[in-house]
Amino acid sequence: MEILFEDDHLIAVVKPPGLPTANAPAGRPSLYGWLKERLGPDRFVGIVSRLDAPVSGVVVAAKTSAAAAALAAQFRDRTVLKSYVAVVTGRFPAPLGEWVEWRDQILRGEGQRPSTIMPVDGADRLARGGFQTNPADTQDALCRAQVVRRAGEVSLVELEPLTGRRHQLRVQLATRGCPIVGDRLYGSRLRFVVPGGIALQAASLTICDPTGGPVRTFVAPPHVAWRHSFPALFAPSGGV
Repeated sequence: MEILFEDDHLIAVVKPPGLPTANAPAGRPSLYGWLKERLGPDRFVGIVSRLDAPVSGVVVAAKTSAAAAALAAQFRDRTVLKSYVAVVTGRFPAPLGEWVEWRDQILRGEGQRPSTIMPVDGADRLARGGFQTNPADTQDALCRAQVVRRAGEVSLVELEPLTGRRHQLRVQLATRGCPIVGDRLYGSRLRFVVPGGIALQAASLTICDPTGGPVRTFVAPPHVAWRHSFPALFAPSGGV
């Protein structure tokens, strides 16, 4: 596990793809389990930023309850700045280098594994299809996105989520015809080279130090497997 920063109050690491952040089945590895083993079974570990198991990138954990409360408040108040990168298939719905903003309603029905985008005509259309929903089933999902490079059937995309919904970036991209490489749940035809992973990475995370210290930004470059699998996207003349 690559450690980006550590002091007495927090630790920032790069989670590899395929590893759950927490709540793994008994006997299975997780980032939380690794932190408990590293810091000691009696030490406090508060996971304040989570990534889906297939997703790689920056995760921050608190080492004290006070730091956990302070960091959780920043995520709740949406003062944390987050950026992601993804390799997607299909045609991104905007010109190269042009930022677009997506505002969606994400629907997560009970017992439903994939999240879905609420249709344009909303609950009436769902009801006609035999699905029942109510406002509590939907959540606003806001994101900015741009494609920074294309190479054949794949594109390198930057994303800045303004909300943190379940599978938000995955479903927002897939709904627009460009699923993330390896994301079979949302329609990707291409496999990702790392078992259990997809080509989505939390590239940076900016927080205020929970003890009142400086603003801190933690950065993780794209997973090394990306450069081997998609060399044209990461040639010296372009990419991130």
